[in-house]
Amino acid sequence: MQYIRDIHAAAAGKRPVISFEFFPPKTEEGDRALLEKTIPALMRLRPDYCSVTYGAGGSTREKTLGIVDQIQRKHGLTAMAHLTCVNSTKEQLREVIAQARGLGIKNILALRGDPPGGTGEFRTIPGGFEFSYELVRFLRELGGFSIGTAGFPEGHIACKEGKYVDWQRLKEKIDQGADFVLTQLFFDNADFLEFRDHLEKKLGVRVPICPGVLPILSAAQIKRFTTMCGAKMPAPLVDKLNTMAEDDESATQYGVEYATRQCEELLRAGVPGIHFYTLNKARSTTEVLKNLGLAS
Repeated sequence: MQYIRDIHAAAAGKRPVISFEFFPPKTEEGDRALLEKTIPALMRLRPDYCSVTYGAGGSTREKTLGIVDQIQRKHGLTAMAHLTCVNSTKEQLREVIAQARGLGIKNILALRGDPPGGTGEFRTIPGGFEFSYELVRFLRELGGFSIGTAGFPEGHIACKEGKYVDWQRLKEKIDQGADFVLTQLFFDNADFLEFRDHLEKKLGVRVPICPGVLPILSAAQIKRFTTMCGAKMPAPLVDKLNTMAEDDESATQYGVEYATRQCEELLRAGVPGIHFYTLNKARSTTEVLKNLGLAS
């Protein structure tokens, strides 16, 4: 398995790095669908790597590592485990990291994480980390991993001081040892481009900054997502989705068209890669990559 920093280094200036994100399903049926259908279908697109999320409150620790392990062993695809600070002491995190190392996992996305249940305020537990930069630094001190971190083109929803303060904090995470940035979903490319240019031109960031793109599957679902994470939707997009409130098929197809246009513009702007939030589905991501001419 490769370090993601090395994947980016090899691709720099040649081609975009394509990656997919999955989440641990809650049911055995969901497990089978992900492992036996979705991932094999998306492997045909020859992605560079994938990532697997870590549930709110660290609720999917074993499952996250297990899915990453299966992807790497069965498909030979570099996979990254998400890791959060929530509900874990430093020593408990050390145990998780040792377990990941034992499975041959070389890449970790270091996050502060969502509170249990996904709502409410983040609370530090005794002996734990309060900020994700502490987890980045801890991983770098332990060694042996390529470390990713999250970026927020519109500023983190919990950062009351504003997006520029949030972006400065991202710079500090990178200074602690993060090798690359994956962004939260967004629907206005101007937000991402301002974010990237501020980091690179004003703060001197030199690591790859990859936009996270979510092809919309339904109007109701994406409204829930954006409410939770604070991402805004441009008015024309909201108006269009309102006409498809009861028609998920039309919303899915429009989501493919919108994501395709987003990605085309981002690629023209020179992004080093695109990270697709697949929602454990293959169809939309496959169609977008085919539209972009990036499906092998």
